Amino acid sequence: MKLFALVLLLVAPATALLPDLLEKLWPEQNEGVFDGVARIPYLDLLNDNSYIDPFLLQSMKKYGYFYVVDVPEYSASLEQDIMKQFYDLDEDVKDEIAIRRHNPANKNAYRGYCPGLDDVENTLQYKNLYNIGPHETRAASFESDDILEKLRYDCQEPNVWPETGNCTFDKVFKETFQAGFEIRRNVGRAFIRSIARAMEYPNLPALFSEDEFSAMGLRKYPIRRKINSNMYSDFDGTLLRELEHIDSTVTVLSTFNNDGLEVLYKNQYRAVPVTGENSFIVNIGKLVDDLIDNKVPSVRHRVAEVDFDRYSITYFLGPQFDADISRSVSGKLTDAGQKYTIFGEWIKDYLGAIELFYY
Repeated sequence: MKLFALVLLLVAPATALLPDLLEKLWPEQNEGVFDGVARIPYLDLLNDNSYIDPFLLQSMKKYGYFYVVDVPEYSASLEQDIMKQFYDLDEDVKDEIAIRRHNPANKNAYRGYCPGLDDVENTLQYKNLYNIGPHETRAASFESDDILEKLRYDCQEPNVWPETGNCTFDKVFKETFQAGFEIRRNVGRAFIRSIARAMEYPNLPALFSEDEFSAMGLRKYPIRRKINSNMYSDFDGTLLRELEHIDSTVTVLSTFNNDGLEVLYKNQYRAVPVTGENSFIVNIGKLVDDLIDNKVPSVRHRVAEVDFDRYSITYFLGPQFDADISRSVSGKLTDAGQKYTIFGEWIKDYLGAIELFYY
């Protein structure tokens, strides 16, 4: 913390602001494992206040994540309440906006509602998902033998919104999550700008100038009624709700004060403090880590089993479709670059592998 304070003295416009800034970035110090995780005010991040850059970078390097706090005109409890109302709808209502794997009458393969897997008691990945993207409309269909051109078109799937017969609910649902999507996209892009400044990678933001395949997933993990061997961690035997994994791109996460999230820190999984009423958790995945020369860790994380229906929202910001991911910003060959040149090629195989796009 003394190092952080020294940096603040160097970058703050007036040293008289030091106590206020320390209280803003670290409001509580209880000698907890993650007390040093930076809490970056949303407006300071969004407005490119450079004083945040060293704290954000230090937090990412040491812990693998940071918090975005004090988000104006945002309410996590409102989002969670509306999510619960959505998931309480009759299945036939939700099925009307289900992706084509579950409702062949629908054209969308990704944007829309995805019910939990059939083996609800045994699979570790049992969850319900409603996926939202950046597009509300799409151009007329076209014929092409070029698989990347087809994918470029498919990436622009328009959102589908619930039509319940309750006009008030439908309007509130759509407006709330359109606004939530925009807030999270702002966070993801501002994070990239901050990292670019802190690491002196001025060309990094250009890779994210478009976000054809950014995605926001409204997730519900229902209570499990049975336990089986697939639900235990190979790492330490803990009973899990969500597999241990590393993300791929930039992640902006809302946990809605729900316990369960754990990150691997110093070779031990530790509980992440909840995000609070108007805040987010931000981390990066392997693909983005490679683009910045593996100087910031893509943290491994999981969700431990809990005894309640668990809700969360994950937003993923990836590079633009034509972004060159074969080389890092300093010119080094990336892991992805051994097989792919542009992000569009990578996303095609990635989504096929996780069965979210091509079925």
